This record gives sequence, C-alpha cells and structure tokens, in this order.
Amino acid sequence: MSVSAAQVKELRERTGAGMMECKKALEITKGDIDLAIEELRKSGIAKADKKSSRVAAEGIIMLRLTDDAKRAILIEINSETDFVARDENFLKFSNAVADIALQKEATDIATLSTLPLANTTIEEARRALVAKVGENIHLRRIAFHDSPNTIGSYLHGNRIGVLVKLDVDNAELAKDIAMHIAASKPLVIAPEDVASDMVAKEKEIYTAQASGSGKPPEIIEKMVAGRIKKYLDEVSLLGQPFVKDPNITISGLLSKHRAKVIAFTRFEVGEGIEKETEDFREAVMSQVQGTG
Repeated sequence: MSVSAAQVKELRERTGAGMMECKKALEITKGDIDLAIEELRKSGIAKADKKSSRVAAEGIIMLRLTDDAKRAILIEINSETDFVARDENFLKFSNAVADIALQKEATDIATLSTLPLANTTIEEARRALVAKVGENIHLRRIAFHDSPNTIGSYLHGNRIGVLVKLDVDNAELAKDIAMHIAASKPLVIAPEDVASDMVAKEKEIYTAQASGSGKPPEIIEKMVAGRIKKYLDEVSLLGQPFVKDPNITISGLLSKHRAKVIAFTRFEVGEGIEKETEDFREAVMSQVQGTG
C-alpha cells in the first residue's frame, strides 16, 4: 500500500526518527501508526546493540543539586565524538536523565536505566538515541551525595564535575575545595587512604632509581621515604597546596575553618577509557593497496 506524506509526518513527530525510516516502518505495518512505532523501536534496539561495543570516550558531565544544595548527583554520559556530545538530541536526553537521577536519588546506572522517561524507560530512550545519532551512547557512572550541610560543587564546562561533603555548613569553603579538586585531581582525601599496592609500586620504582646513585643503603632508604611522602602528599587532597593560595595546604585550610572533608567525587569525561587510535597513513595505504 502507498504511505501518505501526512502519515510519515505524524510518525516523525511522534518518534523523532528519520523520514525514510518512518516511511519504511509504515510500509511494513501497512499504515498502522502504533505498529510502526513498535517497528521503529525494534529497529532502534537492533542498531543500538550493533553499536554497543564501540568505544565512547567523549560526552558530558551532568551535575544537579536540590535548591538547598543538600542532595546532588554527578553523572557521566558518553558518546563516540565531541560532535554528538554537542548535539541537541544528546543534550536533551542527558538533561532529562540528570533530572530524573536527582529526583529519584539514583546511585547506580543499572537502576537508573530502568526508570521511566516520557513514555518509555531511560534505557529504551538511550537505544532510540543511538539509532538516531548513529553513535554508541553510554551511561557510564553516577554518584549521589546527600548531607545535612551544603554540598560543595563545581562544573568546569561540561568536562569536569566535582561534589564535596564537609562536616560543617560552609558553602564558600565547600565550593573552594570543589574547585581545587577539579584542578588538582587528588585520588584520595588523606595520605593513609592511598592503596597499599600503589604505595608499594611507587616504592619499588623509587628504590630502583636510587640504587644507581651509589649511596649507602641507609641513605637510599631515607631518600625513598622522602619521595614516598612527597608522592602521598601529591595524590591526597589534604597534602596538596591550595590552588587559590599555594602557601597553605588543604589540610591547613580546613584546620583554619575547623572543618573536615567527609567525601568527594570527581568525574572527568573519558578518564580511564582506552581510546581507539588509527594510524592515518596506514589506513590510507591500506585503501590504496586494496584498490590496486
């Protein structure tokens, strides 16, 4: 049967799918709009599944706080390219997911994905978005914080987001520390929080480096101990110089305000994701040789 332009238009308005996809779905379902919507959803799921193994290391960090700033979420949503990360469909989806995550106080991606979004679920909406933009879209991680005190927060563009909880209600201090965490990338709060295997690895490296100095073992031991202390200060929040005043450490800043950091979360888009790289010259030569 022939499909009218009005039917295609209605299906596009209801689903956001492309014109040719809508026309094809209507032809398959003999003009039944509701069945065509189901057909498009099935098609979207199939396309999403095909793209699910592709690396998505670009994207956006979303931050949401309640009006009293005592509940907050950070969420990382990835795309394959920065181009899609700026796409209005991707941004609309990301904003909707962030709003729902805060409202429902979501603490893990698996649970968040099952929550309702419009007339579907977040997971089904994600799959439909994959079909629409042609890239893998991935809800990577989420952090929820609540506190009787004001939660410090900082969003650097849409690439880095930070939440920090203090044991005092000092909004200005909490924000300053959140900004510091964004800039200085601490791994833990205190030196003693650094994992023992990481310390052991650093000690092994420093010992190997110092062994070639020709100095006595007791001197080498002191050298290694000094470097380990420096390393622990560098990766722990309390040992770092405050970015707004390097003459004082975060530990000193907190002591000045009689405050303590309870917890913090720092998300940066794509950190820890191994990106696929392609040798452009080899790719071109491969194509040239293939056509020879």
